[in-house]
Amino acid sequence: MSATSQILDFAGGSHTLPPEVRRHAERLLGDTLAVGAAGVGAPGEAPILATARAFGSGFDARLIGSDAMLPAASAAFVNGYRIHCLEWDAVHEPAVVHAMSVVTAALGAAIDRRGGCDAQEALTALAIGVDVAAGLGVAADSALTFFRPATAGVIGAALAIARIDGAPMADALGIAYSSAAGTMQAHVEGLETLPFQIANAARAAVVASDLAKAGFAGPKDALEGQFGYMTLFDQGDLSRYTTTLGERWLIAELSVKPFPSGRASHAALGALQGITAGTQRKRIELACPPLIRRLVGRPYKPHMTPAYARLCLPWLAALMLTDGRIDPRRFSAEHMADPKLAALAANVTLVADGNDDPNALFPQELRITFENGETKAHAIAHTLGSPENLLTAAQASAKYDLARELAPADADPRIFDDPLAYFTKAL
Repeated sequence: MSATSQILDFAGGSHTLPPEVRRHAERLLGDTLAVGAAGVGAPGEAPILATARAFGSGFDARLIGSDAMLPAASAAFVNGYRIHCLEWDAVHEPAVVHAMSVVTAALGAAIDRRGGCDAQEALTALAIGVDVAAGLGVAADSALTFFRPATAGVIGAALAIARIDGAPMADALGIAYSSAAGTMQAHVEGLETLPFQIANAARAAVVASDLAKAGFAGPKDALEGQFGYMTLFDQGDLSRYTTTLGERWLIAELSVKPFPSGRASHAALGALQGITAGTQRKRIELACPPLIRRLVGRPYKPHMTPAYARLCLPWLAALMLTDGRIDPRRFSAEHMADPKLAALAANVTLVADGNDDPNALFPQELRITFENGETKAHAIAHTLGSPENLLTAAQASAKYDLARELAPADADPRIFDDPLAYFTKAL
C-alpha cells in the first residue's frame, strides 16, 4: 500500500482518541482560539477582513473574536490570518509546522456552516488534520523554501473538513495540493504576507473539500507523484510518518508559544525572562542551529515592520529585558525606534553551534557576559512551551491574560472559558 493510501485510510478511518490525546486536542484548541481572538485588529487584519467581505455574500460561519459572520471560505480566510498574525500559535517543532492554525480556521468554519458538530467528532477531525499537516513536515528532511505551515496545512485541513462533510478524501487531498502555495520570501522580508499565506491555505482547504463533494476531480498521486508534494515542496520519506499512523498522535507533540513572536526566538526569551535591563551585562550570545539564525537572526532596524520585529531576536531580547514579557502593542514605530531598546538590541548576537540539521530548533545555549568579565551559560535542551519543557501554570495564565486583554471586549467569552463548546457551537 502506498503512503498516500495509508494517509487517506487514516483520515477517513474510525478512531477513538485516547484520553490523553483528547486532552491535548482540547488544550491546543483553546490556545489557538485565544490567540485568534487576540489577533483582531492586528497589523494587516483590516484589509484581510475587507477583502474577505468582498468575496461573496452569506453568513454561515463566525469570525473569531467578533460577532460578524461570513461565508465559510471567507471566514476561514479571516480566522487563519487572525490565528497566525501575532506569531503566537502552536507549532510542531520537529516538523516546523504551525499545525493547528490552518486546520482550526478551516474546520471551525466548516463546522459553523453545518450548524455545529458533536464534540468527539470535531476533536477527532481536528487531531487528524493536525496529524497530516505535521506528518508531512516530519517526513521532510529538506530545508524550508516553501512556507510549510501553509503548504502542509492546506492538505491536513482539507482532509479534516472532508471527514466531517463526507467529501471524497482522495479528491479533497488532490485539490488541496493543487491549491498549495506560500514561500519563505515573506518571512525573509518581514511582511504580513506571511499570515496571509495561512489565511489563503484555510480558505483553499474549505474550497477543496467543497469541490470534491461537488464531484470535481483532483490529482490522485498528489503526494508521491512525479510532480507531487514530496518532489516539489519538500523532499524526504513519507514512511517516516506513515509507519506510526494512528499510534503516534502528533497533536500531542505540539509546542505552545508563550510569547507572540517567532518560535525560534522562544528558547532565548524564556532564558532571559526574569533578567532585568539594569543587570550589568556586556554581551548576550545565543549559540544555536542554522534554522534559528535563519529565522530570527536578522539585524535590528529602527524602522522595522511589526512582522519583521516579531522575527528579530535582538529586539525581542531587548523587549524581554525591559518589560519581562513580549507585548504586541510594543510593535509600533515609536517603540521600535526607541534608542534605549536599540542599545540593548546591539548587545545580542547569534552564533553557529556546529549543528548542521536544516530543520533543528534546539539544543541552544545562551551565554551572558557581564561587565566584570564573568560569563554565565544557560543550556537549553528544549524550548519553553514544548512537551519536554511545559509552561508552568503561571506562564500559561499569563499568556491567556494577555490574550484576553488584547481581544475585543465583546468577544464571545466561551473562546476563553469553554473553547470546545464555542468551536462545536454547543448550546
